[in-house]
Amino acid sequence: MKLLLWSTPIGFLGSGAGGGVELTLINVAQGLMQRDHEITVLAPVGSAIGVQRLLNPAIAAAQDIQVLEVAGVAPASAQHQDRNSPVVIPAHSVLGSMGQKVLQMQGAFDAILNFAYDWLPLYLTPFLATPLAHVISMGSLSEVMDEAIAQVMDRFPQRIGVHSKAQSATFAGGDRCRCLGNGLDLSRYHFNPHPQPCLGWVGRITPEKGLEDAFAAVAQCQIPLKVWGALENPDYWQRLQAQYPQAPVTYGGFLPTTELQAQLGQCQGLLMTPRWLEAFGNVAMEALACGVPVIAYDRGGPSEIVRSGTTGWLVEPDSVAGLVAAVEHLPDLDRWACRQQAEAEYSLAALGDRYEQWLQAILADA
Repeated sequence: MKLLLWSTPIGFLGSGAGGGVELTLINVAQGLMQRDHEITVLAPVGSAIGVQRLLNPAIAAAQDIQVLEVAGVAPASAQHQDRNSPVVIPAHSVLGSMGQKVLQMQGAFDAILNFAYDWLPLYLTPFLATPLAHVISMGSLSEVMDEAIAQVMDRFPQRIGVHSKAQSATFAGGDRCRCLGNGLDLSRYHFNPHPQPCLGWVGRITPEKGLEDAFAAVAQCQIPLKVWGALENPDYWQRLQAQYPQAPVTYGGFLPTTELQAQLGQCQGLLMTPRWLEAFGNVAMEALACGVPVIAYDRGGPSEIVRSGTTGWLVEPDSVAGLVAAVEHLPDLDRWACRQQAEAEYSLAALGDRYEQWLQAILADA
């Protein structure tokens, strides 16, 4: 198939601004290319550099990926809007320009996969002759988005994909969504059987990710915490440092996959402390691939990834005491079991197969 992947408008691929959507799109592109499909990516300016940095060089050399760059102003992040906020499209919108490109180019593709969590691509779905399907990256956050998603499901029952059952359950009629999970190029993640005495935390540094709970936990157990991710909210980071002066926390920046996995693999465990429902939790999958057990709040996507007592611990949401207790039991876990789970459930081959089956069902129904 000839496929167009419509990227998030929040930032260029490799910027970190798009969060886990960036990694998801890259992994889906690789998984589908390995199955001999022709992939074109539509993304904000700068993504050509980001894609080349993130893609496996062997795959990139064997099968070229065309990246069409689009200039324009990024929209506000959906996570920072109220539930009843209206749709706002800025002047010179990058998403609007991407939509125009899709309308112009649709005839060159068998199907279009949209990764942008935004109203406009959903609205455009019935106006395209080429099937447009949507990989929804978040749970229910917005009334206007929920309405748009429901309208697509009503008219095109096959066209909404999600990452976890917990995510789909947040939408009315969410049982009609296609659960796709996620996957990784496991060759880029190296198993580390000999961790250092430290913990890791990975994500956008912003309040909804709940980093303060990780600060509070290590302030109690006094195990160094290494934090990596896009510094989306510098004021929030500075407040945490002032609030927890005894917490042994260091910031390692936003790293490309090769560097991140090398450093993450050195950790005894990964803390996941989101205040909201994570649709999946790519970083949990990445940690397991390195042999790192995951301590996560028992809600959202991580609840479906972590095998509590085997590849990590699921603790009561928002419980710092639960985090501290789980950290004490990290030595009880077998790091090789973590890698084995990643290989069994999160390979590119499995990911490509799930997406290919989904696309075939969409085309059969078109």
